[in-house]
Amino acid sequence: MAGRATSRDVARLAGVTQATVSYVLTGKGSISAETRERVKAAAKELGYQPNLAARAMRTRKTGRIAVVMGIPIYNPVQMLAGAGSAAKSEGFEMEVHSVDGDIDAVSSRIVELAGSGQYEAVLSFVPTSPAVVAAVPADVAFLTAASFDEQMHSAGELADAGPVATLIEDLIALGHTRFLHVAGEPGFASADSRVHVYTATIERLGVESLGVVGYAWTGEAGAEAIRALPETAPPLAVIAANDLVAIGVMRGAAERGWSVPGDVSVTGWDNYDVSPFLWPSLTTVDNDRAEAGRHAMRRLIATLRGQEWPESDEPPRGRIIWRESTAPPRTRQSDAHGE
Repeated sequence: MAGRATSRDVARLAGVTQATVSYVLTGKGSISAETRERVKAAAKELGYQPNLAARAMRTRKTGRIAVVMGIPIYNPVQMLAGAGSAAKSEGFEMEVHSVDGDIDAVSSRIVELAGSGQYEAVLSFVPTSPAVVAAVPADVAFLTAASFDEQMHSAGELADAGPVATLIEDLIALGHTRFLHVAGEPGFASADSRVHVYTATIERLGVESLGVVGYAWTGEAGAEAIRALPETAPPLAVIAANDLVAIGVMRGAAERGWSVPGDVSVTGWDNYDVSPFLWPSLTTVDNDRAEAGRHAMRRLIATLRGQEWPESDEPPRGRIIWRESTAPPRTRQSDAHGE
């Protein structure tokens, strides 16, 4: 069985010196982008993993990064996978620490981790006290990404509701003039933000709204919202809080004999695995949580290496995926012609 790959093996495959391999994997030295990518490709091909214990003895660097989360209500695996892949590609090992408690408890745990001597950097995906920055040792990099709030609800870039305005604008371009928003649970940054953007956009564009209803993350909320509408509601475009709510809207429409998207166009949020396979497939907003995790980790590592982060490099935003559940509205006049 072949032995574990060494930095010498990586250097030989990439056609560089061992010192260059070390510089690339630690972010030090002035290395061209082409050489850096060649070394990383060689390390990946060989499955090379830095010897963290040896590195710590030589440089007092552990090669380890701590990531702090709250106790998750929703599975943050995509974000952690993204952060982990970014750390690994730069030669670091990532360890996840879940903290059950408020901001003070999280902040206390971060200070403890940073002062343990076991980590070169700490990344928090939940809010922290402003006092943490002063309490973290100067030789430990620290970043609060705050992608979740204290209850592990989406926050920060994950709660950005900008796509709601784009959904409404594009649905108007298709011919829609009447809208309904089935909102998520109040108190969630994502739900509150989407309600705000929905109402502001409706007012700005001067189209008709049948209201903001639901206020729950359930399919039943979506179905009940449609059941409560008058018979004259269609043609209608529904902006649902997430894909589960949208599926409930589609169910409610079917119960009333309203077609999707002919009578009711429907949009969701979160791009559930099932959403492309519904009939009709669901238009939705995809938040790339893995990329958000990679982005936060890259920022932290840049801080660790004393590198400036480009102001133009912003975190990923929600991307609209247009599918079959949205289309130009079927007018009452065209219905009459069809009879």
